[in-house]
Amino acid sequence: MSISLSSLILLPIWINMAQIQQGGPDEKEKTTALKDLLSRIDLDELMKKDEPPLDFPDTLEGFEYAFNEKGQLRHIKTGEPFVFNYREDLHRWNQKRYEALGEIITKYVYELLEKDCNLKKISIPVDATESEPKSFIFMSEDALTNPQKLMVLIHGSGVVRAGQWARRLIINEDLDSGTQIPFIKRAVAEGYGVIVLNPNENYIEVEKPKIHVQSSSDSSDEPAEKRERKDKVSKETKKRRDFYEKYRNPQREKEMMQLYIRENGSPEEHAIYVWDHFIAQAAAENVFFVAHSYGGLAFVELMIQREADVKNKVTAVALTDSVHNVWHQEAGKTIREWMREFFLIEYLVALQLTPEDCVNCCNWVSSSEPLDTSVESMLPDCPRVSADSPSGKPWKGDVSAESDRVECQNKQL
Repeated sequence: MSISLSSLILLPIWINMAQIQQGGPDEKEKTTALKDLLSRIDLDELMKKDEPPLDFPDTLEGFEYAFNEKGQLRHIKTGEPFVFNYREDLHRWNQKRYEALGEIITKYVYELLEKDCNLKKISIPVDATESEPKSFIFMSEDALTNPQKLMVLIHGSGVVRAGQWARRLIINEDLDSGTQIPFIKRAVAEGYGVIVLNPNENYIEVEKPKIHVQSSSDSSDEPAEKRERKDKVSKETKKRRDFYEKYRNPQREKEMMQLYIRENGSPEEHAIYVWDHFIAQAAAENVFFVAHSYGGLAFVELMIQREADVKNKVTAVALTDSVHNVWHQEAGKTIREWMREFFLIEYLVALQLTPEDCVNCCNWVSSSEPLDTSVESMLPDCPRVSADSPSGKPWKGDVSAESDRVECQNKQL
């Protein structure tokens, strides 16, 4: 087991303080001296020496990685896959490095959506002012004018953005496993218009302004002694909090705040907004949804809020390991009946399947049973069938709901 530099320096001091505190009044002077010593230690600088700077490249080339012809992320010089534990015993630094690479890959996927899939980036809200926070979605040229069919893709929760199923898969397997690109290309080839939602882009981060709070004691009618006690407690509390923050996150230089995007502050709001301003206006006679994990919950919420319109326009919904719950979301009886109602459809291209008999809504879930085998459900909604894998996917790679929420553990991925 490794011990950090800061621990080695502070450990003897903590031990001495514990020993002194067990003594009598004669030891108070020594205790005071040690406390004074601790107060003069610049923990910020100390921790920075224990952890390399959180200064990472902003390009794939800077990381010395690139995607090969198979869509696999490989080291430019060694040809090896991505290594999470780049520096042993520095999990926080390795995680920050992983997150920095993930942000680059998000932008890389955006470029592929525009260049390889010929989708357009559409800013939302549609009536946003120049200064307010904005998000965006991606659409094919014919998304609103295709008279026959439209495909709508919704990813799950977490760090994934438009065009992705799972960042972890993109990094550790390949682009086909972790992105929506194979779905989009197949849909376009089959004559579908395409809309790609971006439900996790709910806010922008800006630096938090520094606010100087004036002490309330200046205008208080409280007795001076009481005000002094309160001020002393407040200062001690702030000192302890600052001490903890320096230890927990020694290299943080800026306080950030979140500015939410109007009418798109959550995945559910985003789905409703895109429906109202785009999907509902589309000419397509048949609209198809593919929704993964939390995307399934967002679709059910959309149906609760726009039930009549969704029933009139949506032909079929393919859910994959959806985390929706018709009881918790209070979906009415008519919605539950629609989700399990059988009828004949001709198109289910998004799953690369061609079943003759399908349902309005079906949830492919984690199971080792053969593909499309019925899986028992306790919920009175759409049928659940096997995705022919333990991770609940009708495609290559693990994009289970859990992989959306947990990027990586303290180990090499």
